[in-house]
Amino acid sequence: MDAMAEDSNESGFSGESGAVKVQERLEKRHQARREDVERRREAKESQSVAEEKGQYFSNTFNSEKASIEELLSSCSGADRAVVSQRLEEATAKTLQLQKFLNDSVLFLTQYDLRKAQAALHNLQTSLTEVREEALPKKKFAFRNRSKASDKAPAPDAPDAATPAESDSTQVDAASEQCGFSNMDSVSLMKTAEEIHKQDVLLTHLTNCKVRLFGSPSTLHLKHIDSCEILCGPVSSSVFVDHCRNSTLAVPCQQLRTHNTTDTQVYLHVTSRAIIEDCRGVSIAPFSWSYPNLEEDFAVSGLDRDRDRNNWSQVDDFNWLAAGTPSPNWTVIPEADRKTTWDP
Repeated sequence: MDAMAEDSNESGFSGESGAVKVQERLEKRHQARREDVERRREAKESQSVAEEKGQYFSNTFNSEKASIEELLSSCSGADRAVVSQRLEEATAKTLQLQKFLNDSVLFLTQYDLRKAQAALHNLQTSLTEVREEALPKKKFAFRNRSKASDKAPAPDAPDAATPAESDSTQVDAASEQCGFSNMDSVSLMKTAEEIHKQDVLLTHLTNCKVRLFGSPSTLHLKHIDSCEILCGPVSSSVFVDHCRNSTLAVPCQQLRTHNTTDTQVYLHVTSRAIIEDCRGVSIAPFSWSYPNLEEDFAVSGLDRDRDRNNWSQVDDFNWLAAGTPSPNWTVIPEADRKTTWDP
């Protein structure tokens, strides 16, 4: 009889213990389901917020872009004073749109970011083209020729519309910009007054050292070979094309680099840099300094905050493998970076 009671007690204890274990498993399963539901809800809300932000960005960006395009279109046929005012407004709006894009980088998809950057680049190109067409700058050669003629007029001077001079006026728009071209093994410099809010062009330079002090509006580098080019803060974009075996240092809103090889770029950029058809490009933070650099940053409107410097964020349009670094560009190791520059 004692044995039967003992068996009953053991059986009762065992049954109670099993029930407890079953209850614990059920509670754990229920808790896991609640946590899964909560994670899904949070993910859905996060996706919804991102989509709302993306939609707001798209609507606002496209609206501002259309407004700038309308301003540029309205320049056609207008008098010089009106054109100048509208171009100034379009420039200000374009810079604001660039800042809006920079502020939205964190939540934009790579596709939307690249699409917006391409649209902004096209706007800046259109702005430059309209300015060059509507407000052309006179060539220095014409001004010098005019002064010479005032001092010693030639009685038998050829008519201004002769074919030779007519051909000379058909210059590429780039030649009307501030800058240097077709030079080899020389040191070149522009002052802040010379490049202030100018479109600066450097083209067909070989083995040259270039120092650009001040804040230009844009900087174009084309066909650069074995050069060292240092520039103050550029208020909008830097465009590099066919550059090889060179060193560049520049702060800017946007950098677009094409057909460039074996080139170091010391960069401060407030958006993401873009490379295309490039190889052997290496990047480091901007490190050139000169006495009035801080004032030039203020003139350019660039954000000097290190948190807004995206120097190491590069989009390679020829490399679309997600999660795998592009082989076409690298970060310069800290020990190998230039920290001092020759005058």
